[in-house]
Amino acid sequence: MQKQNWIYKKINDVCEKASSNIVLNKIENNVGDYALFGASGFVKGVDFYHRDEPYIGIVKDGSGVGRVDVYPAKSSLVGTMQYILPKNDCSLKFLCYALQSLKLTDFVTGAAIPHIYFRDYGECVIPVPPLATQSRIVSELDLLQSIIDKQKAQLKELDTLAQAIFYDMFGDPVENEKGWEVKKMKDLAMVKIGPFGSLLHTSDYITGGTPLVNPIHMKNGKICSENSFTISDEKKKEMQPYLLKKGDVIFARRGEIGRCAIVSEMEDGYVCGTGSLFVRFTEPISEVFVLFLTKSKAIIKELVSKAKGATMLNINCKIVEDLQIPIPPLSLQQSFAQKVESIERQKELINQSIREAQTLFDSRMEYYFGE
Repeated sequence: MQKQNWIYKKINDVCEKASSNIVLNKIENNVGDYALFGASGFVKGVDFYHRDEPYIGIVKDGSGVGRVDVYPAKSSLVGTMQYILPKNDCSLKFLCYALQSLKLTDFVTGAAIPHIYFRDYGECVIPVPPLATQSRIVSELDLLQSIIDKQKAQLKELDTLAQAIFYDMFGDPVENEKGWEVKKMKDLAMVKIGPFGSLLHTSDYITGGTPLVNPIHMKNGKICSENSFTISDEKKKEMQPYLLKKGDVIFARRGEIGRCAIVSEMEDGYVCGTGSLFVRFTEPISEVFVLFLTKSKAIIKELVSKAKGATMLNINCKIVEDLQIPIPPLSLQQSFAQKVESIERQKELINQSIREAQTLFDSRMEYYFGE
């Protein structure tokens, strides 16, 4: 939308860029004059590319490619990142929002190592209103972003609270300092690994069928399925032994050990994916208790110590079956589950508020930077 007194310029014309191109032999954690971004810690000396004023950094290849952020003065970036500085007619923060509006991930190329270069987006055109207008726009967007950031921080605090309540009520599940009875998982549940080998192929995936549940679909203890990662009703009939039921707990069996989720009524009948395994309880136990038990650092460490594989850790049925877990009284487990349910209700209210704030933020970004 063309606006009065606004001009439109190419990215090339409103900023200058430079890549860090530094290779560091040693990173001094928390020691040195310059904070280092793209790797942990600080570095000493000035024999590397750095800025004495704030700047925009863009991840130009590898993990997080296309991410745009403002970085503080007297800091440096590793070689996977690129410096961007505005010229006189464009403020730093306004340019950052303009670059974010371009969705730089759309310009990413390369399969093995995804990358993006200045030439890929330098010809893009952005609005350049008067500096006073830029300042007002930045103030509005900063306020909305700060609201979203604070609400996301609240979610993390609530997650931390739930885990803290778990430890307060039950103690360390490996040390078992409260002296609970201990049983192996196989004495409490059936453990079933997902289909593999010739049972399920990528060619079996369709859109709009019954969802598969792999580790990527387990987020914050819940299943977040993908409509494009599903199988047909005919294929589902072959997968009967791998169908999930309400109350099951599904685990990542490879990669991020400790990632898990509870199967709710909505996911009853979904299919355990090849990268997962699930437990179906045969004895009275709270699935919420087992979820937090599995997410605890102590149990994750226990599972990792027994996992197989050099390049990617894997756990199997036997490892999970032999996992020894404390069994507090069921009434105490249920009390914990009620506390978690209360926390989840608070989180849903915050999530709703985040969605509303994000919708408003996106609409203002579109208004200022859209065509």
